[in-house]
Amino acid sequence: MERTEAGDDENSLPPQADPPPGRDGGTRRRRWVRRTAVALPLLLLLPLLSVLTALRVNYMGDPADGTRTRDRDALWLGHAWVDGRKKDTDVTALARRLQGTGIRDLYVHSGPLEHDGTLPEAVYPRARWFIDAVHEKLPGVRVQAFLGDVLATEGPDGMRLADADTRAAVVRSARQVLDTGYEGIHLDLEPMPSGDRDYLALLDALRRETRSRDARLSVAAHQIDPLPALHTVFGFFTEHPKWWSQEFFGQVARRVDQIAVMSYDTAQPLESTYGGYVAQQTSLALEVTPPSTDLLMGLPFYWESNFDHWGHAETVPAAVRGVRLGLSRTDADRANFGVALYIDFAATEADWRAYKEDWVGE
Repeated sequence: MERTEAGDDENSLPPQADPPPGRDGGTRRRRWVRRTAVALPLLLLLPLLSVLTALRVNYMGDPADGTRTRDRDALWLGHAWVDGRKKDTDVTALARRLQGTGIRDLYVHSGPLEHDGTLPEAVYPRARWFIDAVHEKLPGVRVQAFLGDVLATEGPDGMRLADADTRAAVVRSARQVLDTGYEGIHLDLEPMPSGDRDYLALLDALRRETRSRDARLSVAAHQIDPLPALHTVFGFFTEHPKWWSQEFFGQVARRVDQIAVMSYDTAQPLESTYGGYVAQQTSLALEVTPPSTDLLMGLPFYWESNFDHWGHAETVPAAVRGVRLGLSRTDADRANFGVALYIDFAATEADWRAYKEDWVGE
């Protein structure tokens, strides 16, 4: 007669009775716990590993010949250029730095805007001097007023675009800086939810103002959903609108002269996955940006090391290669295309060298 592990008769237990504690039932539970401990991390890691693998594959291949600067690049500049800290010698050095590059627009920080949309003239006292100095030393380079503010989308404080008076004040502020001599408005309002109709209404009003003065309207844009509707899924877990839908990106791009994608702070852990991500962003943006609008892909001219931005991964060489791959695969002959460098005061010599060698082609 067959015996149990303890030597009990197989008929000694009532029919269908559970095994006593510590015997077969306990063994099965321990096995289930061990298997779950192994399987659960795998279930969580597999989608991540799949995404990272896809991005690395997206980074493979060679960019097409000719996918370099179209002389429509831009540079974000800090506030020191218009508040009195910079001098003539600094403009001379800037002109020397930009010699032979494709940079044709300077977005100089001239705000921030107040939460009600107004802009105190006292925050940019040396703007006229800087504009004149650039025109003298860098003929053909435009100076745009870089204006921004925090939106009240994650807390009680910030600008509220749903307020019509606030939007009207932003337009008046744009008129104010254009009167100073700026040749365009570069708007950066964050964090901007995808699909915000008030933002589109503001851009329409600003476009009417800039067009009446033969000035440019440009915006800093969020990244596009790398997966369909990801901004909606992300919204279930956080109020921070990390991405825009591709449709909304196109709606914004059709209302401006230039759209600069903030293609950094991606949390990518490797140069190859970051470059593959930039290649994907470039393709997604090209698909919905009108040929008449300048599309600029942001380059990280700064170094940080945190969860959002790993400095060893988000490098200028990786970004430029990603831009060229996306351009090659989607619209290699697009004329109104370039890169935007963020930001002058944090840039290293290595950043400038990579931009000139990999994108300008020096």
